[in-house]
Amino acid sequence: MSEHFQFQPEDRPRLDSKYLLRWEKSQDAYVLLYPEGVIKLNTTAAEILKRCTGEATAANIATELKALFVYNADIENSIYKFLEITHGKGWIRS
Repeated sequence: MSEHFQFQPEDRPRLDSKYLLRWEKSQDAYVLLYPEGVIKLNTTAAEILKRCTGEATAANIATELKALFVYNADIENSIYKFLEITHGKGWIRS
């Protein structure tokens, strides 16, 4: 996995099969479960990863989240950066 991978608008990110995204009531948050542990996600990260199913393109994900987070004018760049970082960590694939 390259740390310098750049998602393109037509790429279709999906969670790696080692990871499971789910709502954890006890933490009142979405978490990403993997064999070595658990990662508690903030709202934005959870909304991005919920859409990483391999169906939606990166552009579709950005469009949906721009409508959801209208107060954040620069969210599109943040989404692509998050996708690149999580790809580098092995959480998602393109």
